[in-house]
Amino acid sequence: MSSAAEERLRRQSARNGWLLSMPALALLAVAAIGPLAIIVIYSFLTPGQYGNVVWEFSWDGWVSILFTRDIFDGTLGLADAHLTIFWRSVKLSILTTLVAFGLGFPTAWFIATRPAQQRAMWLFLITIPFWTNLLIRTFAIMEVIRAEGVLNTALMWSGIIERPLAIIYTDVAVLIGMAYVYLPLMVLPLFAAIDRFDMRLLEAGYDLYASRWQVLRRVILPIVKPGIVAGSILVFVPSLGAYVTPRVLGGGKNMMIGNFIELQFLAGRNWPLGAALSVTLLVIVTAALLVYVRAANRGSNPHG
Repeated sequence: MSSAAEERLRRQSARNGWLLSMPALALLAVAAIGPLAIIVIYSFLTPGQYGNVVWEFSWDGWVSILFTRDIFDGTLGLADAHLTIFWRSVKLSILTTLVAFGLGFPTAWFIATRPAQQRAMWLFLITIPFWTNLLIRTFAIMEVIRAEGVLNTALMWSGIIERPLAIIYTDVAVLIGMAYVYLPLMVLPLFAAIDRFDMRLLEAGYDLYASRWQVLRRVILPIVKPGIVAGSILVFVPSLGAYVTPRVLGGGKNMMIGNFIELQFLAGRNWPLGAALSVTLLVIVTAALLVYVRAANRGSNPHG
């Protein structure tokens, strides 16, 4: 076959591939890119008096993320409440990731070191929480940590405390709830990484007189790093945009970004600010994913 014929077949194959992918691309444009474009456009418009938007260009939505305008003289001042919500969201997301790692790593190590015929059962138990709705799981945690819940009842019965601990409707309650909800997302990637770990490296480390801490820090963690990064991203990203858990366990007082966005679109009736906050959250999540990709590539390239 001549080179011209081969080139013609290659172009025809590429054209057929694009034609076959057109329905999926159209669906992606309508279902994903379209709504995102609407949110971006709304963030640059003027808020309506009773919600919705007025089709007049304005930077107020973006300016209002960090600043508030005085109702009397129109001067700008730092939006302390907004910054507090952002800080609480990032702080609780990071703490949730750390708690999930602290609980998930020993759990994943335990499962990966069980006999092969038992691992499926342990993984099955880890995935059971995903069988129920997120709201149901959140209410289950509320029943554990509320004033008359299981935790306080057990502590008072054992004589450790005399009065119930005020956990519910605090940042601690939100942290506990999110750590419980997203813990399986940390365990599963860690298990996948540890399951491929060559246990002979542990023996080699001990033969070289390394302590357990040195083996953990210099042998185990660097090798399972891709699983740690993947699990951290899988926990951090949904934690940052969490809505149900902070709403139920925080009682509406301890807002996170997701609750703040909902407030602007409903009670606040400031759609441009809600849209700007949504885009800001998307940018933060995208930055976190880029960090994950970069760290994963560095972990897979020993010379990087």
